Amino acid sequence: MTTPGTSPAPAPVPDVLRYTAFSADPSGGNPAGVVLDARALGDSEMLALAAEVGYSESAFVTERDDDARRFRIRYFSPLAEVDFCGHATVATAVALADRLGTGPLVFTTNAGEITLDTGRETVDDGTGGGSGAEAVRATLTSVPTRTRPAADAELDEALTALRWSRTDLDPSLPPHVAFGGVEHLVLAAATRERLRALDYDFDGLAGVMRRHGWTTLQLVWRESEELYHARDPFPIGGVVEDAATGAAAAAFGGYLRELGALPASGAITIRQGEDMGRPSTLTVASVPDTGRIRVSGTAVPL
Repeated sequence: MTTPGTSPAPAPVPDVLRYTAFSADPSGGNPAGVVLDARALGDSEMLALAAEVGYSESAFVTERDDDARRFRIRYFSPLAEVDFCGHATVATAVALADRLGTGPLVFTTNAGEITLDTGRETVDDGTGGGSGAEAVRATLTSVPTRTRPAADAELDEALTALRWSRTDLDPSLPPHVAFGGVEHLVLAAATRERLRALDYDFDGLAGVMRRHGWTTLQLVWRESEELYHARDPFPIGGVVEDAATGAAAAAFGGYLRELGALPASGAITIRQGEDMGRPSTLTVASVPDTGRIRVSGTAVPL
């Protein structure tokens, strides 16, 4: 109740947690904002809050059932809503596990239902976190993946904006548009040097991505059958590059499975963020007979 002649008090600003995903070290991984109670926020308020936080994505829990461990999640970049974001999913899962205890979780997203497992472990993920550090690991199971060869016209547009040529590509890993909740153009560089020297037309690539509905570009270099290095430009989100991209990792796992390029174990490791100074480790594994991919990583508070 308000006193006559006065305005109602503004709604309180929800707490924004900050976690970095796919690293056990706060100086590595990909940071995400996490709002565990966004039930009072509208679309414009979530977008404004994501822009204020300034990370590539922030996750908002808009409905929650703690007893059933089921949650409705939405994701916003500083510029727009995104149907699915892997690193913010991992960050949110770990934030919930820190408060509710580890175990299974179910997230309803715009892209579909995502199941997760969380557990506490002693880790040394190679990103500088220190041997013997304890962290929570979250493993998401994607929606069914799909992939198709990139059309010549869309490939040429992307290469022009990247300032790459077809000779920069690895012919054994053909360009595809892959889906693991959202779509990504997958391009494999022929050399580590080509991947390292990323210098693209920000506005030009953003325009190409909007025209074709791509969320990121998954640029990879294959070091071995089990180990890939990745960089993910994200100009349509207002961000030059993601330090770790779980959605693209799921799409890439489905792409490799379709090509028959997964190792016998069905699992690979993706190293991302190294060229940004925020090294990240993503573990990707095929789920037999489901069309789905598991993506796993640790997350810690910032």
